[in-house]
Amino acid sequence: MSTETMASDSLELKPGLAGFFEDWGSDQRAFKGVPWGKAMMWIFLVSDTFIFGCFLASYMTVRMSTLDPWPSASEVFALSFGGAPIPLILIAIMTFVLITSSGTMALAVNYGYRKNKWVTFWLLLATALLGATFVGMQVFEWSKLILEEGVRPWGNPMGAAQFGSVFFMVTGFHGFHVSIGVIFLFIFCYKVARGHLDTQQAGWFTKRGGNYEEIEILGLYWHFVDLVWVFIFAFFYLW
Repeated sequence: MSTETMASDSLELKPGLAGFFEDWGSDQRAFKGVPWGKAMMWIFLVSDTFIFGCFLASYMTVRMSTLDPWPSASEVFALSFGGAPIPLILIAIMTFVLITSSGTMALAVNYGYRKNKWVTFWLLLATALLGATFVGMQVFEWSKLILEEGVRPWGNPMGAAQFGSVFFMVTGFHGFHVSIGVIFLFIFCYKVARGHLDTQQAGWFTKRGGNYEEIEILGLYWHFVDLVWVFIFAFFYLW
């Protein structure tokens, strides 16, 4: 019996209500043939979407309900390069860096499936460096707010006290995700350069051998982090 015939038989639906429940319970149409790592990543991303959604909803609720004036993002996040302050210039650069990293990550997935080891390595390294640059600029943004502007999670000299708590919670949680992604990008740079994905050699955190499909799974996480930043940028900095 050929592989195609066996696959067709395994997906054949049984008649009646019993067949319906058997199909529903085994997720034949949704998850049969899907790698466990990819399925688990999607489940993780869905759960993380709810967390970020709750954070942004809480932020909007706090902002619309506070009686104190909310600080203007154009003034708070302005940066001067020896002349007049430029509104949101640092945030614009951070956004450009993160979106660019999403492009290099997509190319890394593409060349990974082509098994072009060194192009994949350099694209992963570029993505990791761009992500690290984003985190570094976020550290600078935080230090400027804390040291120069006096913003704290429990207070804010420029207006509503809730501004500090919401800002550090939302951007800090996102920055933590980016930092974790950067760590794993460097790990996979090492694995790709050493040829672990070509030989399916077992690596860190697991005894299972991996392949270039793991680059796609990592890409799902990285694109999610980039997408979340678009919402943070729109709701927190442009509103």
